[in-house]
Amino acid sequence: MPLLTPDLLLRAYANGVFPMAESAESEELMWFDPPHRGVLPLDRFHVPRRLRKTLRHFPFDVRVDSDFHQTMERCAAATPNRPSTWINSEIVEAYCQLYELGFAHSVECWTGQGADSTMVGGLYGVSLGGAFFGESMFSTITDASKVALVHLVARLMRNGFTLLDTQFITTHLAQFGAMEIPRHRYRAQLAKAIALEPDFQGGEEDERALVTAFLQSLTQIS
Repeated sequence: MPLLTPDLLLRAYANGVFPMAESAESEELMWFDPPHRGVLPLDRFHVPRRLRKTLRHFPFDVRVDSDFHQTMERCAAATPNRPSTWINSEIVEAYCQLYELGFAHSVECWTGQGADSTMVGGLYGVSLGGAFFGESMFSTITDASKVALVHLVARLMRNGFTLLDTQFITTHLAQFGAMEIPRHRYRAQLAKAIALEPDFQGGEEDERALVTAFLQSLTQIS
């Protein structure tokens, strides 16, 4: 019987804890509650100028939750630049169960049409109350994962989410304004966020309109 169940995962996230495997081949899971947590403040999200230009040309067909399992598998796959990942088969199975229950979501970038369409980038994470816990992302084409992230943030902002947890900070995330905060501040933000009841899927489903409005709001703020 799998030890990683949807109920256990949700209770862990609600308490600021998340699992990772040592490698995709490992059968053992480790639980993390780091003293400093990576977060991406939604009200200070920064879109680099070059990426804004890319977004305005809509280079990808961006979809939400159209193929969650493939998104996870692509995030788990080894690449020349990332020879090993922390996503093992038990994590894939457990998060796919969370997806079926409505607590996990993917944002995907596709190219091509119909049966010839190919997923070229994306991300997935867990939604609990007004918190979204970003888990992993991948990209096989320049900017695909970045475009997916902007679409995610636009959706979170529109629907009333208050916390985007990135777990750790990377150079990739730092350019968007990601920062580390101490555990006590993170837990205070988490407690407020999970008490909310926003709908991840709510509102306008036209991804182009969603991101266009989001970019315009950023221009007005700046």
